[in-house]
Amino acid sequence: MFDLRYHVASLAAVFLALVVGILVGVGISGRGFVDDAERDRLNRKIAESEAALEVANDRSADLERRQEAAQEFVRGAYPTLVKDRLAGQRVAVLVVGSFDSTLEAVTEVVNTEAGGTLARVRAVRVPIALDEVQSRLEADPDLGGYVGEEELANLGRDLGRELIVGDDTPLWDALAPDLLEQRAFESLDEADALVVIRSVAPQQAATARLLAGLYAGTASLGKPVVGVEPARVTQSAIPVFQRHSLSTVDGIDTPIGKLALVLLLGGADSGDYGVRDTAEDGILPPIEALPEPPEGG
Repeated sequence: MFDLRYHVASLAAVFLALVVGILVGVGISGRGFVDDAERDRLNRKIAESEAALEVANDRSADLERRQEAAQEFVRGAYPTLVKDRLAGQRVAVLVVGSFDSTLEAVTEVVNTEAGGTLARVRAVRVPIALDEVQSRLEADPDLGGYVGEEELANLGRDLGRELIVGDDTPLWDALAPDLLEQRAFESLDEADALVVIRSVAPQQAATARLLAGLYAGTASLGKPVVGVEPARVTQSAIPVFQRHSLSTVDGIDTPIGKLALVLLLGGADSGDYGVRDTAEDGILPPIEALPEPPEGG
């Protein structure tokens, strides 16, 4: 998304450089090197730059007022817009790293505000204990096809599918002692959607290959899968989520971000939403009215 504030900053920098150049020119002209016509031309450039900067500042201020008004509207309408929007929906959560405040925000919006249910939450310990994971795979004859670093993407893919499908989860059961950091909400029911959170820095090597497969596996079942993060982060995970075909939401700690998540989990058009430049599809997905409850229901 294009942000006028960056445009204003750039324009201001250009204006400052121009003024410095003109001041140098005026100094030279005082010693007789610049004629009156050239001085008039430079003065016109200053006036034009001042006018352009003023217009850009006005447009930036107008955009900021519009954004604030939209956010205020969403804050006021939020409880009504999310109420029961996930009723009957089971949502799984994958955390790369440890439970944190982002998970708390997701739990609040799904379980409390939108009427859904958290089916299960799994936090993957990273970097992965590769030797221990390989040893457990080798010890189980049924899982021998996943042995070897070249199989890490396939291992991650099937872990991702198990996480959503639930019921029989042989890979998670076998690898839990070495792969899981934390877990909660242990329902065996199939999940209708998945939320992905990364609470740690980007991973490398074997861990990155396993995570790539894990993301791909969750996205392969045709259900809503949404990568989320707070408004302020040190290193954004959204580009990684996007590379693996996940929908994304930034600002999950704000009403706008929470509403975007609820809409996506409820079946809205997949895409990248929020207020940062990674939000290529806008602030929110289209908001559709909930179906009317049956008479007497």
